Amino acid sequence: MRRGTIVGCLAFDSELSSLVVMKNSLFVTVPHSGERIPEEAHWLHGLPEPVQMCDVDRYVNELYQPAIDKLGLPHIIADTHRYVVDLNRIPSDIDQASVIGAELAPGSHPTGFHWSVTTQGDSLITSPISMQLHDELTRKYWAPFHQKVRDKYAEFSVSSENRVFQIDAHSMPSLGTEKHRDPGETRAEVVISDQEGVSCDSDFRDLVIEAYKQAGFEVKINWPYLGGRVTQTYGKPDIGQNCIQVELNRALYMNERTKAKDEAKAGEVAVKLVNALSQILEGLKRL
Repeated sequence: MRRGTIVGCLAFDSELSSLVVMKNSLFVTVPHSGERIPEEAHWLHGLPEPVQMCDVDRYVNELYQPAIDKLGLPHIIADTHRYVVDLNRIPSDIDQASVIGAELAPGSHPTGFHWSVTTQGDSLITSPISMQLHDELTRKYWAPFHQKVRDKYAEFSVSSENRVFQIDAHSMPSLGTEKHRDPGETRAEVVISDQEGVSCDSDFRDLVIEAYKQAGFEVKINWPYLGGRVTQTYGKPDIGQNCIQVELNRALYMNERTKAKDEAKAGEVAVKLVNALSQILEGLKRL
């Protein structure tokens, strides 16, 4: 299978015909590893790199790429920076700190769709953007990613006889910050989240947990993360759509202060991910 190609703000595999007929199909999404800041997001240009990269899932796409290539996994990898539009949010996750005239709706994510401050407290948006620009950024950089996810489920012909499984891959700081549920806590190597049993069937959740453990990772479930808008939106196991979020501890493969990758450690993590996803694919044959 050919490696995915970059189209617009995301990457996707174009050769699915041989997989559509397979029972229990798997694909991978990486929404937060992108570092491209389009011209429209002028407020993000010129920031110091540690600030600009503070909450980016840097290198996650590279860590999963060997598994994607070796196993021929369909995938969607965004290349737009999450501070521009957060693909793990929805367009109503805005407030007056980020968009003029916006009101944070009940149930909206407090850090929002356009990030106005990092998890370390550094300011990103000094003046809120217009609603018109919000709509433009949504149309150009958020909507295409989510259309591709919807298309992926459709291409796999979700049904009671053909469950589809999505791994939404992320990274996390090694210590919880004041913006998180676990301030000051040292985190596990991997956090697996299923919206507390809502976004996927339990057999898939258990398979993913065991695969990452067998690959050599220390794993926690739904702490401190329950999953984001991606798992909320696409995790519908009652109709055959199973979505699970997997967070990698950044201390495993990078200097969290400088954001530089430790090549040796990253190589070890990549090998473990190949093993984990290989076990998941094999396990899906038995589900």
